[in-house]
Amino acid sequence: MSAFARRCLLAPALPLAAVLCLTPSLSAQSGPKPRDEAAVLAAAKAIHAKVLSIDTHVDIAPSNFTATGPNYTQRLPRTQVDLVKMEEGGLVGAFLIVYVGQDTALNAAGYARANAQAIEKFEAIHRLTETLAPSRAEIAYTAADARRIHQSGKRVIFIGIENGFPIGSDLSNVQKFYERGGRYLSLAHNGHSQLSDSNTGERDGVWLHNGLSPLGRQVIAEMNRLGMMIDVSHPSKQSMLQTVALSTAPIIASHSGARALCGHSRNMDDEQLDALKKNGGVIQLVAFNSYVKCNPTRDAERAAAIDALRKEYGIAAGNRAEVQRAIDALPNDRRNAYLAKQEDITARRYPADPAATVKDFADHIDYVVKRIGIDHVGISSDFDGGGGVDGWRTASESLNVTAELVRRGYTEQEIAKIWGGNLLRVMERVEKVAGK
Repeated sequence: MSAFARRCLLAPALPLAAVLCLTPSLSAQSGPKPRDEAAVLAAAKAIHAKVLSIDTHVDIAPSNFTATGPNYTQRLPRTQVDLVKMEEGGLVGAFLIVYVGQDTALNAAGYARANAQAIEKFEAIHRLTETLAPSRAEIAYTAADARRIHQSGKRVIFIGIENGFPIGSDLSNVQKFYERGGRYLSLAHNGHSQLSDSNTGERDGVWLHNGLSPLGRQVIAEMNRLGMMIDVSHPSKQSMLQTVALSTAPIIASHSGARALCGHSRNMDDEQLDALKKNGGVIQLVAFNSYVKCNPTRDAERAAAIDALRKEYGIAAGNRAEVQRAIDALPNDRRNAYLAKQEDITARRYPADPAATVKDFADHIDYVVKRIGIDHVGISSDFDGGGGVDGWRTASESLNVTAELVRRGYTEQEIAKIWGGNLLRVMERVEKVAGK
């Protein structure tokens, strides 16, 4: 019996030992480690085949969900996720995202356009699971659904909503989105919405609501009533802290990092992490290069290269949704060429600053586990929305994340929590709050 196992057996009589047993950051340091890389990979494969792994943020383009052209049921050449890549990489579940970019005009016309774009993405996801691949993928509406679908051997598809802008000023749209399958919602994206300030206010110190708007507060109550998880990844710090104070259910950060390791406004600082723990929520740490490993010079160079690429293809500057529509409108050959060049820029090496790796990503996991505990940590990629680090560039490489956790001494139980167990625990709690 290992020293770690003996310590756990003694834990009931020794409070300190109990802490050591239950704290993965310490078990990862002192627990048994495979002796060589072959043992690491063997252990990782065995664990990865068992756990219900969930990536909580994958962006989509509706053009990849049609019956007449290449779609998500096939290996798409320029997407980081599709059903083939999920199956190859042993990635069981993913939140496919209904994302609409922020419009600076907070008015009825802007809300109507955004709502139509959101409905288009909802319909695309339902088309995948109900028409294109019902034998390979199914939408999960509850945590119990996710476990049942996993047992059936299908991919588990959830729907997340990034940006509350499409709700407009009509509170009833929250329930309409919930009925379409939306199981988390962020109140803002990059830019202040009618519901909440965004993290982007840190750039110029200009705020619209100083946190949540009155309507945003109503939306939080409505989400609690319905059983929809509240996502705080893009809203401002004040919005996040106010959300914690208001919500009667745990919240999530669907794709964020630790600001202590990378000082980006999209990442959460220690005060936010501590508040998240108190709330009982979970931060889904994101494998997005610029949030994992900060370097302003590199990020500026990449942004300039992307701007030049867009000009080359006649894509006008605009918000993310406008740019995506312009990319989707390109002929297939030009769109594929554009996406290939964009991928090259995203993964481009800079001699003095190599790209972030799976190890760098796992450093964020370690940090948050040590700060607030194993029960509040999860995983996300932001694939097809700019995400990806060396070693985890597509869903087919998902095993590499598990392997890195094994190298660091995390146990099968701990890895199961990180890969999806914690997220499902929060989802179940949100469902119970709604039931009351």
